[in-house]
This record gives sequence, structure tokens and C-alpha cells, in this order.
Amino acid sequence: MSKLSPTALLLNTGHALDHLFLLIFATAVAAIATDWGMVWQDLMPYTVGAFVMFGLGSLPAGRLGDLWGRRAMMIVFFLGIGGAAILVALTSGVWSLAAALTLMGAFASIYHPVGIPMLVQNARNPGFTIGVNGLAGNLGIALAAMLTGFLVREVGWRAAFAVPGTLAVLCGALFALLVPREEMAPARRPKKSVDLPPAVMARVVLVMTLAAISSSLIFNFTTNGNGQLLAERLRGLVDDPATLGVLLAAVYTIASFAQLVVGKLIDRYPLKWVYLPMVAAQVPLFLVAAGTGGWGLYVAMLAFMIFVFGSIPFVDAMIVQYVDDRMRSRVAGIRLAVSFGVSSLAVYLLGPTVKAAGFGTLLTVMATISGFTTLFVAFLPGRMAAPAAPPLVAAAAPRR
Repeated sequence: MSKLSPTALLLNTGHALDHLFLLIFATAVAAIATDWGMVWQDLMPYTVGAFVMFGLGSLPAGRLGDLWGRRAMMIVFFLGIGGAAILVALTSGVWSLAAALTLMGAFASIYHPVGIPMLVQNARNPGFTIGVNGLAGNLGIALAAMLTGFLVREVGWRAAFAVPGTLAVLCGALFALLVPREEMAPARRPKKSVDLPPAVMARVVLVMTLAAISSSLIFNFTTNGNGQLLAERLRGLVDDPATLGVLLAAVYTIASFAQLVVGKLIDRYPLKWVYLPMVAAQVPLFLVAAGTGGWGLYVAMLAFMIFVFGSIPFVDAMIVQYVDDRMRSRVAGIRLAVSFGVSSLAVYLLGPTVKAAGFGTLLTVMATISGFTTLFVAFLPGRMAAPAAPPLVAAAAPRR
């Protein structure tokens, strides 16, 4: 599909909204805590249900995407996540907040195993398509920091959920009106590729799973903790929450463009030799950030987020390259359930870890996790040609 078609534009918008919703709470948590007479570290564990469901919900979402249809699931995604966000805005206590956030996480789980396979199913340059989609998702992260900071200051934390919730419902209506119906569910389509040798596939799946777990831990630690890290390390230099939101949005916006470069490289070179330096560079950058404050920390944050965001497209690129489209949503759902299910621990432990040991320890832990990711990626085969189409599928019908 064209990158400017209504389907592509709405799918990329959906990725932006997906990440935006999951990070509104991380940006607004200090304001919610103040409103309810709490400290933000004690409030963070109440969002863990959202991230657990973001992972576990990927299993049924992926299965339904392949067997029922991706278009229908995307409509459910937009309407569901928007409605859940509006419910968050109406909560009055920690447990109702936790329940509404968990519901929002369940609907948020639909996007990755359904939206990305739908976007790339006929793409000629899937690496760059994934890169553009990743850019959209990370711009959603940037928008979460900036928009939430503005709405919290001008209107209140409840508006930070209600405004994008209304936008998501509108996108769901547009998706239903503008996106053509699927002729058949993906699982019923003809097979387009041959299977890889079992040993190679097992190796790819193992690396993909381990790398997805460790990189998801890093992603959750950084995107959920960067706002409070900036607030702590820039205290006395910048104290206005809206200004801090703009600074964080600038980091995320600049870092997001790394995915376009990575997407181009993935289409041209073996995944291993693009992925390996991206994760290896994170180790020294996290260690530098651990002992840095003030504007030096801001520069270090920009540097490590370029490589964190630049690493995002690789697992999806492996699925696109080595898994037939008929079952991509199910495979993506399995890997997301495992990786995001485990990495939801990062959200649960973020507040208590920082409260007990500080951000310096947290950044050192992230450097260690990045080291393990580098080790996992080193076991990826150096060059694997994408499977060729079987002769009967590839052959063109003779013209009469």
C-alpha cells in the first residue's frame, strides 16, 4: 500500500496513539500523586496491569488478527483504547485507576501484532516501512511528553487522558469508513514463502525472543523513567513540568529519526550487522549517564535514546522476513506476550528501585541489560537470504 494512503496514515497514527496512551501516566504521575496526597514512586506500581495486559493481550489479538481479520481488530483497537482512556480520566482512587489502566493496556495490545503485519503485508521495502512506522510510534512518545505536560499544567491530569481518548475514537470511526474490507482473513490466503531449515529457524526464534525481552526491558525503563530522571537531574535548572515535557519530547523526536536510517539499512544489509552495533553502543552511554547531571545528562539521554529507538525495528523486521504473512500476527503476538509480559516488571520495579537506590543504579542496570542484548544478537546468523517464493507461486500465468 502507498505510504500516503488512508490505510497507511491511519495505521501509523494508530502506532503513535498506542505509545502515547501507555506513557501518559508516566508523564502525569507526579500531578496525580499530588492530587491524591501521595508520592509518585508509590503510585507507579498501579500501572503494572496495563503493561502486563499489553503483553498478554497480544496472544489473543494476534490470533484474532490472522483468523478473523486485521481491519476489524484495528477498529476494536481505536474505539477500545479511546474509551478506556476516557474511563481513566473519570477515576477517583488508586484501584479504579489501576483497573482502567489495565483495560487500556488490553486494548493497546492489539496494535503491534495486528497493525504492523497489516501495514507491511504488501510492502516492497518492509525495512523502511517498519522504520517509518517506528518513527510514528516514537513521535507518539514525544507527543505524550509534550501534550501531557501542557494539559496537566493548563487543564489538569484528567484532560491528559480524555483529549487523546476522544481523538482515538474519532480515528476508529475514520478507519471503519475509509479502510477497505479484507477479501479474506490472512490465515486463509495462499502461502507465499517456503520454510527455513529447522535449525536456522530455531536459532532465529531464540535470538528474537531473548533480544525482544531485553530490549523491551530497556524500552520500558527509559520511556517510563526518563521524565522523572530529567526532573531530578535538572532540578534548579528547569522546574516547570511543561518545559520538562518539551525537553523530553525533543529527545524523543530527534531519536525517533534513527529508525528511518535503520529501516533503510535493514533493506540492504544482514540484520545482525546493523543490529549489533545499535545495542552495543547503549552500554557505555548508559554508564556515562549514570554519573552525569545537569545539561550533560540531557545530552547523554539524547545519545542513548537514539540507539534505544534505533533498535526497535529489528524484531519486527525478522518476523516480516522469515514468517509467512498468513501467521505473522500470531507469531508477533507470541513474542510480544513473552517480551512485554516480562518487561512489565520494569514498570513495577521502576518506582521502588529509584526510591531505594537512585537513578544511577537504574542506569547501571540498563547498561548490563544492553550488554546481554548484545550477547544474544551476536548469535544471530551473519547472513540469511530471505526465503524465495515457491516456483508455483512465483510463476506468472501466461498471457492469452
